[in-house]
Amino acid sequence: MVSPNLEGLEPILAALSTMQASVERSQKSQAHEYLEKFQKSPEAWTKTHSLLSSPDAITEAKLFAATTLKGKITYDLDQLPRESLPSLRDSILALLKSYREGPRPIRTQLCVCLAHLAIQLLEWKDVLGHVGSTLGSGAGDCILEFLKILPEEVTEGRKISLSEEELTTRTKELMEDNAPQVLGLLNQYANSSSAAAVNPRLFECISSWLREIPAADVVNSSLFDAIINGISNDASFDAAVDCMCTILRDTREVDEYMEVIQIIYPRILSLRPRIAESAGFGDLDTYKGITRIFAEAGEAWVVMIARLPAEFRGLVESVLECCARDQDRDAIALTFLFWYEMKQIVTLDKYKQARIEYADIFGKLVDVMIKHLEYPTPDSANETDLFDGDREQEEKFREFRHQMGDVLKDCCDVITVTECLGKAFNRIQRWVSTYGSQATSTAVPHWQELEAPLFSMRAMGGMVSPEESVVLRQVIPLIVQIPDHEKLRFQAIMALGRYTDWTAQHPEFLQPQLQFVIAGFSHSSKEVVRAAALAFKFFGTDCRKLLEGSVTELHSFYESVLDNLSPDSQEEITEGVACIISAQALDKVQNMFKMYCDPVIKRMMSCANQAKTAQDDGPRLAVAGYIQLLTVFVQNIQPYVAPQEENPAVRYCQEILPVLSAIAENFTSSTPILERVCRCWRYMVLSYRTAILPLLPTLAQQLASGFENSRQGCFLWATDSVLREFAIGAEYVDPSTSQAIYNFFEQQAFAFLRIMNDLPAEDLPDVIEDFFRLLIDALIYYHQQLLLSPVCQHILSAAVSALTLQQEAPLLAALHFLRDLLSYGTEHPNSSNFDRQDSGQAPRYSPQLQQAVEQMVASQGEPLVQRVMTGMMFTFPRDCIQDASGVLLSLFETLPLQSGVWVKETIGMLPAGSVRAGETDRLMNAVGMKVDAGDLRRVRVLLQDFTTSYRRRNVAPRDGLGRLEATRFRFNG
Repeated sequence: MVSPNLEGLEPILAALSTMQASVERSQKSQAHEYLEKFQKSPEAWTKTHSLLSSPDAITEAKLFAATTLKGKITYDLDQLPRESLPSLRDSILALLKSYREGPRPIRTQLCVCLAHLAIQLLEWKDVLGHVGSTLGSGAGDCILEFLKILPEEVTEGRKISLSEEELTTRTKELMEDNAPQVLGLLNQYANSSSAAAVNPRLFECISSWLREIPAADVVNSSLFDAIINGISNDASFDAAVDCMCTILRDTREVDEYMEVIQIIYPRILSLRPRIAESAGFGDLDTYKGITRIFAEAGEAWVVMIARLPAEFRGLVESVLECCARDQDRDAIALTFLFWYEMKQIVTLDKYKQARIEYADIFGKLVDVMIKHLEYPTPDSANETDLFDGDREQEEKFREFRHQMGDVLKDCCDVITVTECLGKAFNRIQRWVSTYGSQATSTAVPHWQELEAPLFSMRAMGGMVSPEESVVLRQVIPLIVQIPDHEKLRFQAIMALGRYTDWTAQHPEFLQPQLQFVIAGFSHSSKEVVRAAALAFKFFGTDCRKLLEGSVTELHSFYESVLDNLSPDSQEEITEGVACIISAQALDKVQNMFKMYCDPVIKRMMSCANQAKTAQDDGPRLAVAGYIQLLTVFVQNIQPYVAPQEENPAVRYCQEILPVLSAIAENFTSSTPILERVCRCWRYMVLSYRTAILPLLPTLAQQLASGFENSRQGCFLWATDSVLREFAIGAEYVDPSTSQAIYNFFEQQAFAFLRIMNDLPAEDLPDVIEDFFRLLIDALIYYHQQLLLSPVCQHILSAAVSALTLQQEAPLLAALHFLRDLLSYGTEHPNSSNFDRQDSGQAPRYSPQLQQAVEQMVASQGEPLVQRVMTGMMFTFPRDCIQDASGVLLSLFETLPLQSGVWVKETIGMLPAGSVRAGETDRLMNAVGMKVDAGDLRRVRVLLQDFTTSYRRRNVAPRDGLGRLEATRFRFNG
């Protein structure tokens, strides 16, 4: 039997019970829908109070009620008569008083409710006094929590439906005017008892009010002693550390806060003994907290540290000690930003003296970091499981090493890369002299002490100049003699791959390294093989001139290892040999291209024959993989050829174009194959540019027929490269060629429109995205032809239909196109492709184009406004809202008065009762005023605020949107 206190609440309780039970997904969905509708209903006001007041309701139900009440006050306060708001305030205060001892989650939500109401109830002036007197002296924690929450909601809770002027005034009333009173109250509370002085809620409250109360006022009060004492108290440690760090961040303006820093600095230095103390006891939480304080102080005062190196050396040494004693590497990451900021400032000429004085600290930091790079020694003798089965810890360590590598790079900037490399070299030498003779093919003693400096050398590789002449000459001969241990061999090969730029300037070191890397392809470890492929790519890229004469011998090596590699490694080794081919003399390029690629094509055709009858995707994926290798060759074999001369690489592309065309024609349903074919064609255009002209007719024909037959967007993606390369005004491009390319583009556009006529938009998200990305470029390069063409009207209609989608990528493409298109209706046309703005192809104003766009908007503006606003109110992903409101702005910039009419008509078509009384008139009056004032950007804000508020209050009707329901796109061309 239901308790009398819960009568009328049974459906809510049942829905909540369903959400927590193990039931069918459909039941949970129904329960969620019911609760969502309840939260937006007017009856939620009374029923949430009933739940919160009932002694029989379970805690979960009360928490749901408190959360719902918070949402009602934030978004739906207009559902209540204005004169009833003081009664609402009093009822919330009564509830808060009854929950002052907890449960804390409910108390917190009620504090948020009260804070949101305080912001909106403008006539409530004595907020703090009223709350304090109502809750009483025994509600210390409750009052502190409200005081903590109020500044957070005032400064960060921008969902409140007040005007900017009202919000500014209310913020001053609640924050600035109350700050002295709050500071006095907190001082009074802290001095009331020893327990109060270390209450975590006190420090949370101070942290929150530091948004308004100057840090100097806190530091110069008894509260600062309480914070320091709180750091020594286990119960208040975390909150006191947070509070101290907030104060430190507020003192970043060191000139302004110099006197305050002089007070804080010695108190912080007094915490230094706790570094060793907490490390010795293994107290990780305390160690992290102390480390955080020193790191935050360093970040805040980094300018002062550079100006006064002698005075602030103790702080820098403390941060270094935090790094050195962190044996488990749990706190050291907190210092990384400090070391970066320190590097940034001491490397300035202005602070050259500081750089000299801190050089020894950065030298010690290098040693600390290299030591921390060491893999752990496992508890068992199992060398293959260094983390005792903890895969998460292993992955965390791998990621962490790269962050420590960044710190090593910072050290290179401060004390020179030669000194940092020298420290790694010394460790390698020390290991060789100590353990080198004990290493065997099966066991390498203390390999961790060798692997760590190897990794550090790899991390610092990007900092080394090709002219470095001290360390690398000594260390590289040592590296190629590293014992055959999996992790050592992996790290040695990866390190060599980072110094290929240096090797290109020191050819006498090339062959030993290259042989060491090539030997890695025969290693039993897949990781070592992967490292070898990556390193080979770098050797081929940077040492191509040195390897120019080895291209024939390397072909045998390439053929012998290719089939044994993973797809990624195949691409990497292919890139390496392709770069070497590109260094050949022009008369050799075509033959070398052919020598390497013909066997790849042979493999591809063999797999293609298998794929025709195969039941699985394996052979088709293999075909796609081999096409990708061809693309890598095309990307990297780019010999320099004078503009009017024939490119030898293009001659070979002419040979393989029919093969790729045949593959595309035979696998029209295989997306991976078609995407790789189009990618290869695209890079033929990008790599050889106008030299590809002899292939252009065949290529355009294949792109057109491929799109017609497969309906895959990748053909449009490839079309885009042709469109850009042969645009009107492009260098070495004949105007007739550019016109032919535009005609080809229109052919693709008509094909797309026919496809959209046959299939609903939701079946074509990828094609729609690719098409509108193509159109963005078409507007840049062919706006004169496109905007005056009859097809543009149909394209605009297709864009309107595309706005029914709910996927982010195609929506953004369509919205960006619409914004670009509509901008031609203004005096300032623009483009979503920012990288085109400086290319001489930036859009230019034309009265003729402006008139054409205005005519299109006049005919299709109404459905466009409907689709955009419907999407903003119901279906668009959050990241699309800004661009959607940008479309509305462009419409108002083009036809302001008519756009206002369309907006009003759209709002009038919304479901009955979903718009508040008088809301439409208020909105349209405000829009009209901004239009008359020429403040169209404010119109955008008004419409975005309206749709956001509407979306929060309403859900899309299950039976559809009625008159706002979209119609199918139709095209008869």
